[in-house]
Amino acid sequence: MSQKLVIVESPAKAKTIKKYLGAGYTVEASMGHIRDLPKSQLGVNVEDNFEPKYITIRGKGDLLAKLRKEAKKADKVYLATDPDREGEAISFHLAQILKLNPEENIRIEFNEITKDAVKKSIKNARPINQKVFDAQQARRVVDRLVGYEISPILWRNVKWGLSAGRVQSVALKLICDREKEIEKFVSKEYWSIEADLLKGKKTIRTKLTQYKNKKVEIETEKEAKKIENDLKSGSFVVSSIKKSTKLKNPLAPFITSTLQQEASKRLNYQTRRTMSVAQKLYEGMEVKGHGSVGLITYMRTDSTRVSDEAQTAAKEFIEMNFGKNYYPATP
Repeated sequence: MSQKLVIVESPAKAKTIKKYLGAGYTVEASMGHIRDLPKSQLGVNVEDNFEPKYITIRGKGDLLAKLRKEAKKADKVYLATDPDREGEAISFHLAQILKLNPEENIRIEFNEITKDAVKKSIKNARPINQKVFDAQQARRVVDRLVGYEISPILWRNVKWGLSAGRVQSVALKLICDREKEIEKFVSKEYWSIEADLLKGKKTIRTKLTQYKNKKVEIETEKEAKKIENDLKSGSFVVSSIKKSTKLKNPLAPFITSTLQQEASKRLNYQTRRTMSVAQKLYEGMEVKGHGSVGLITYMRTDSTRVSDEAQTAAKEFIEMNFGKNYYPATP
């Protein structure tokens, strides 16, 4: 019987996927990245087209030996790292170390760890996407150039141990520029007028937006008092009533940023904790009677698309528990 090897990033994911694939498949974990730039030096040759110098991450020797051994025994190796730039880079480095041809159909990916999604990914294996790897490599090189070149300036002038990042440094510049604009801002006095109108026992709070058929802009207390006196000497009439119906749709599924925002707002979670919890939910949690089950789709995303499988499951649940009237004609 032919044996296939599937390499994922984490042991939790390996456990869940192994359950779906069954016999004939060995599933191992790379434990994240296996190669990176050296910490002791810049690791980027700025004189040679910014060529990066990769080394095996310390402590990964035994793991790589195990993966090489399993790869030799396997008839086919699939690289099932996460469906993002980092995952593509891990697959690229695994292919190099295991001497796999990156142009063959060895890369598989899925956005949700369900039986159908995993099996479908095997059927749709593809070559490693060189452009996605190049994007990750460029990000890593810029990280290193910015961090290793600017951080020492912070150590000398601000505080030892601080680090400068390719994103944080630009964000800090934008904040500083904005703060300068705020400091230059000249405040301007303005006044607003509100009235509590009594009709029977009901009070209606109103706000003045127009005065003598013109948009109201009150700049001084004297002007506000004058308008107030004019209004008090007049009478108030409801000239028209506007009725409208508002349709409120459910919020879109979470993307990475909205997930982090809600977790911070509702649970007071820091970003790192939110993503750690989401990672576990994605890779698989032990559910009584079902074993290890992936509970959310991949959390690093800007897509709000809901899979056909999830839509079908939701439809069946709604119709069974609430009735067909509660399911819309179109999702």
